[in-house]
Amino acid sequence: MAGKKLLLLLKPFDVYTFRQSYGISRITNPQIFQHLDNRCKVHKDAIDFCQKILEQKSIDWEPIFRNNLSKPICNVDLVVTVGGDGTLLQASHLMDDSIPVLGVNSDPTHVTEVEEFSNEFDASRSTGYLCAATVKNFEQVLDNILAGQIIPSKLSRIAVCVNSKLLPTFALNDILIAHPCPAAVSRFSFKIEKDSLPCSPLVNCRSSGLRVSTAAGSTAAMLSSGGFIMPVLSQDLQYMVREPISPGAACSGLMHGLVKSAQSMKATWFSKEGVIYIDGSHVCYSIQNGDTIEISSKAPGLKVFLPPHLLS
Repeated sequence: MAGKKLLLLLKPFDVYTFRQSYGISRITNPQIFQHLDNRCKVHKDAIDFCQKILEQKSIDWEPIFRNNLSKPICNVDLVVTVGGDGTLLQASHLMDDSIPVLGVNSDPTHVTEVEEFSNEFDASRSTGYLCAATVKNFEQVLDNILAGQIIPSKLSRIAVCVNSKLLPTFALNDILIAHPCPAAVSRFSFKIEKDSLPCSPLVNCRSSGLRVSTAAGSTAAMLSSGGFIMPVLSQDLQYMVREPISPGAACSGLMHGLVKSAQSMKATWFSKEGVIYIDGSHVCYSIQNGDTIEISSKAPGLKVFLPPHLLS
């Protein structure tokens, strides 16, 4: 990849926003501010380190903070995100299946630190599940990529059609379909289909919503909700009806399951309002009573350089 182009996508310094939003008067433990200030410094040092490494390579590169990026990413050969999984997710929403991405976890969690402050506050930092690099191995991983010694894996993404119209954003982790108010009951039905033929009975639901995850997203909210971890390269989707109300014996076994790669889920929304959340709360699309929603893994995949342990 010598002489090629690279985009360096950076997580902003959100810790300052935290200080301004909550103010010192609301937090009395000075260790919390020390922790946040340290996180900011570690992240900034990671950005500086990655930039210094890139300056030494025969590659054209441009840095940009993720909040300043709104157009599809194109005309580059590699995207490097510096932050955590959130930064990589945001990059994925602006990428097709032609450009690979490398995630650098700029501020990894330290188990000893979490244990030390467990009685004071949550000292977790960045998970970086999909990030193959940290400052400790960034140069080596980058050199291997530039030399063509490692290749990216293709992760499945979720495609969503509302009333037969494809939404412009593909989900790398998961989607959540729910009422805008989390305390409201959502009413919807769904069935699994293959080639327009039903593979499951129609399931009518009253619940707090419907979550569908990719294999990569099965370790996130899906796992926290009681789901299971899937092989990261699986093309199947996992779904779960959240907090179903009296599903009945006939449907209770259908509240959680898989949508195989050749299948799709067809749902109909029966509440006045609804929202489809893509990979969290920042990207969302409104739906209304009577809308039909098709969910599948037929989206273009995303090329990601993954940590070796995910592929073992």
